[in-house]
Formats: sequence, C-alpha cells, structure tokens
Amino acid sequence: MAKKSKESVLCFFFFLFIISFSAISISAQNCDRTAGIFKLNSPYDKNRRLIVSTLPSNVTAHGGYFNGSIGLGPDRVYAMGMCAPGAEPDVCSHCIKTTSEGLLQICPNQTDAFLWSGNETLCLVRYSNRPFSGLLVMEPRAAIFNTGNLTMNQTKFHSVWRNLTFGMIAGTTSSSSGANNSSKYYVYDVAPVPDFSNISALMQCTPDVSSKDCNSCLRTNVIDYENCCRGHLGGVISRPTCFFRWELYPFSGALDKITLRSASPPLPPKETRISGGIIAAIIVVIVVTIILIAVGLIICKRRKQKQEIDLPTESVQYDLKTIEAATSNFSERNKLGQGGFGEVYKGMLMNGTEIAVKRLSKTSGQGEVEFKNEVVVVAKLQHINLVRLLGFSLQGEEKLLVYEFVPNKSLDYFLFDPKMRNQLNWKVRCDIIGGITRGILYLHQDSRLKIIHRDLKASNILLDANMNPKIADFGMARIFGMDQTVANTARIVGTFGYMSPEYVTHGQFSMKSDVYSFGVLILEIISGKKNSSFYQMDGLVNNLVTYVWKLWEKKALPELVDPGIREDCKSDEVIRYIHIGLLCVQENPTDRPTMSRIHQMLTNSSITLPVPLPPGFFFRNGPESNPLAQRLEPGQSSSKSFACSIDEATITDVNPR
Repeated sequence: MAKKSKESVLCFFFFLFIISFSAISISAQNCDRTAGIFKLNSPYDKNRRLIVSTLPSNVTAHGGYFNGSIGLGPDRVYAMGMCAPGAEPDVCSHCIKTTSEGLLQICPNQTDAFLWSGNETLCLVRYSNRPFSGLLVMEPRAAIFNTGNLTMNQTKFHSVWRNLTFGMIAGTTSSSSGANNSSKYYVYDVAPVPDFSNISALMQCTPDVSSKDCNSCLRTNVIDYENCCRGHLGGVISRPTCFFRWELYPFSGALDKITLRSASPPLPPKETRISGGIIAAIIVVIVVTIILIAVGLIICKRRKQKQEIDLPTESVQYDLKTIEAATSNFSERNKLGQGGFGEVYKGMLMNGTEIAVKRLSKTSGQGEVEFKNEVVVVAKLQHINLVRLLGFSLQGEEKLLVYEFVPNKSLDYFLFDPKMRNQLNWKVRCDIIGGITRGILYLHQDSRLKIIHRDLKASNILLDANMNPKIADFGMARIFGMDQTVANTARIVGTFGYMSPEYVTHGQFSMKSDVYSFGVLILEIISGKKNSSFYQMDGLVNNLVTYVWKLWEKKALPELVDPGIREDCKSDEVIRYIHIGLLCVQENPTDRPTMSRIHQMLTNSSITLPVPLPPGFFFRNGPESNPLAQRLEPGQSSSKSFACSIDEATITDVNPR
C-alpha cells in the first residue's frame, strides 16, 4: 500500500511538472489518440502491462536497448525500452521502471504511446499494437519549454544555438554507422555564448532507424522548437523515434534540474553563520541515516541468502516478470501438462523463442534439491537427444526451469493412445529407440560428466517436430566420478515398473539401472503397451516384462508386436529388438549389456546376441515372493520372485528393504 502511495505521489508531481513547465498551449501528446483504444483488463491490456513490467530487466540485460513483443493476433503488444549510453544498470533499470509506470498512468487505454523520461539518465519506453521497429514515426509529438524569456540579443544567441544544434545533428547521424546500440545516434554537447552562459543540448534517436531517418527526425524537432518556442530559456521536443532538449545549464536526463529559471545570472551567496545546534542536528541526522541504511542492507542480504541457491554460471537466470510475460502469467490455456515436479507451460520469449516452463509446485515431493540438481546437471550437457535447458528463474517461492519447447509432447502421448499410436510406424519406432540409445550413451560415456538418469520412462522422452526423441527431467539424476561404477542411497526415487530390482531392494544404482529402464522402454515401444498394465497368462497376472519373458520361453515373441506395425516391420528385426530388451532387464545388473554394447547390437545385425536370463521381478509359478537377498555373480539367476506395486507416479521417497 505504501509503495502504491509513493508511486501516486511521484505521478502527481510529474503531472504538476508538465503543467507548470509549459505556460502556453504546447501539447505533450505521448498517447497516439488516432491509433485506437482498448478496454481495461482486456487481453491486450494484460499483455501491455506484462511486457512493460519486464522492460527494466530486459533493457539492462541487453546493454541498454531492447525491443520485443508478446501475445497473438489483435492482442499482440510490441514494446521498446532504451537508456542513454553509459547509464549504470541500476540507474537504467530504475529509469525504465518509473517511466513505464508514468506512461501507463498518462495513457491508460491507448494502444500506442511513448515517453522519454528520467532524471539521472535519459530513457525511452514505447509500446504499440503494431510493429514499429525500423520505422520512422513522427507522431504524436510532445513539446514543453521553460516560461522564462531571454533578455540578451536574441539574434546573436540564436546564431550560436543554431550552429550547435545543426552541428550536433550532422555529428549524430554521420558517425553512427558502426556504432553499437548502446551509443548509436546519441550526442550531448555544450557551446559558450559570449558574455552570457553555456548552451547545453542533448539529442538521441532510437537505434533501429536509419541514419537518414534519424537526421530527418532530429532536424524536424529543432525546426519545431524554433517555430514554437524561440526566445525561451530551454525546452524539449520529443517523438517516438527521437528526442531533443536544450538548456542554459548542464544536465544528463530528460527531466533532471528542470525548473522555472531566471535569465539573470545567480547572485553571489551571502555569508551566513550556522549555529552549533544546527551542526549537531545535521550530524545526528547523517549518523541515523547511515545506521538505517546499514541495517536495511543487512536485512536485504539475509533475505537474499535465505532464498539463494548456488547455481552454475552456465545457466541463464531469467527475471520472473519475463517468464510471466512469456506464459501470459501462467495462463491455463498455455498449460502443457503436469508431472511430479509441477505444472508445465508453453511460452514465447520476446525474441520469438518458444519455451516450455516447468513450475515447481509448492506441494511437490520434489524441492530445492531436485531443482538445483536439474539446473546443475543439464547446464553441462549438450546433445541432440537431450532436451536443452535454456535457463531458470528463482524468485521468492517461485522456482522455474526454462526449456526449449518440443512440439510433439512426450512418447507416452503417442505410444499408449490407440489412435495416436498409428503415427508411430516401425521406422519411427526404430529411430526413437536409436535416439534414446544415443542420448543415454552420451550421459553414461561421452559427456564430460558421467550421469545416471534414474527416471527413464516414456513420459520423460519428448519428441520434436521430426519425432526425434529428447530425454528430459533430470531432477533425480546423479553425477558419478569417472571411475565410479555403483552408488547406494537410502532414498529411492524413480517410477515403479522402470526401476531395477537391485535399486528397489538395496538402494543400489549404476549405469545398469538406466539400462534396465531402457529395456522396459524398448518392450513398451514395440508392444504399444504400458509396463504397468497387467496381463493374464497361464492363470497368473503378469506385468509387461514377465509377460514378454513367458512369450520368449514359448517362442511366441511375435505375439508381443503392436498389430499396427506387424505388416510394416521385418520379423527378424523386431524379434532382435525384443531380444535386446530382454537382455537389458535381466535380474543381475552384471549380466545386462552396457549402452555402448547395446548401440552396437542395434546398429550391427551381425553381432550374435547372448541368451537372456530371467528378468528382475519375474513372477514364477512357485509361492516365493521374497526380494533378492544377496548380490549375484555374473550369469547367476535368482529363483526367488519379487512382487511390487506398479504405479505411474514418480516415487521420490522410498526406503530400500
């Protein structure tokens, strides 16, 4: 409430300034009233407020100049923000923020508006319902001037004034061809007037326009001032594309030090004595102010430390406002789905990049550990078959992960839907298996880190526009040392049905744990059936893995193949893939092949495949149901069976037996 009151006071004084600064009818038209109006709280209004609220962070992040857009169709809003060159990031950000707030007050429902403003530095905020980048825009025009009049020879003064301003125009636009955006088309200069004072002038154009257009805009501003306000003590002419101001004193921003000034030089100060009491009071005020500032800094630092997570510099940290703008404030219509982490939203950054935003649910079983883990792990990985992390946002209770947008959703969306499954012919399924293989092989062997994913499943395999697979969701991944082969944990994470038996029973995981999950995926991709589904066979209930094993024993593997691809695939090829899947889900991890060996088996049909041993969690006909009690030697299989509950949910906190 206090913040709103403060902003209202600032706006009030801003309007007082506008009114008092212009003594005659010179319009300050910052709103294009010919462009149309919109209804308050309409989609356009919401997009306008969102994009304007992100400008402070985006302008400072892009070196002092930024333009972008948000929304679709008639609700799309284009916006630009820029600061004068050399402005400190904090000063620039504050200028853009206060100017944005002022513009929203001045133009409450106009679809096109601009405002040059600022005290410590000059800055511009502009928005429109039409694209304007690169266009010379001359209307509307804002003009204000000091009410004081020159008392000297105006002919002589104006000659100096004209030489200065037109010389600045030529200098501004002739030497800017190679300049960067932060300093392009900007000039501040001073000219002495004999027996009077110095003339200070500032000019700037937006860097998106051509040199010719900048020259034309500034020249028009100067001529406009001559026609309307010649003889006054200074003033401002501004347009959406350019800005011009001159004064009889130095200045840096658009509005700093602007007052109704006398043309007479200031009188020398009189000698004054300051009493000891006043000096003591001043010292007390200064000391108290310093103490309050110090206390405030300590409080801010502690608050920041509370919410700070040590994250890698490889990742880009997005401002929360940027993500809110990209997702239309996490609109329900942009929601892509929901997982163990929380909700996932589609969005579009102002540069046109489509993104997928994972928003940590406050009730999620996953928390800061998984959030940090995913940022740390994925930031160091780059592979065509891994989803790319663009950055993250961490602000207050909001924890967001920003990924590249993958348009075809996840593998389970196609694989387990009878209608969508028809789009997955045998070649597409082979390519998906091959892509997943290469992605896991990269994690295990070819990246600069050795990564165990620990949650490979169909819903964590995303498909791009060409149906290429991308492994996602690294919240539960673990980094291994290059010589490390096995690790143990008291906290079991993953999804039942995909987790290997040694992991569930003993908390032991390794690269072979991922191999087991990959084997389940192969069987699901070929059959089009979920591993968590149940199948009746020989009077017993089986999951997919045990069902496939019994088909193997009966030499009836073709029965597993999805009817939709039976005519499309070669029998010997699909049987080989099932065989490889069974090798991956063998009970003993040492019997399972490595991902590099699996890649060779899939790509070289001349490699002879070993005979698989019974899988983990195999339901035999006997009454045994105890979990594995000891570690097995290579080639040894357990005759004991293990039953577990099968569920689609990701398990994040289960203790091994």
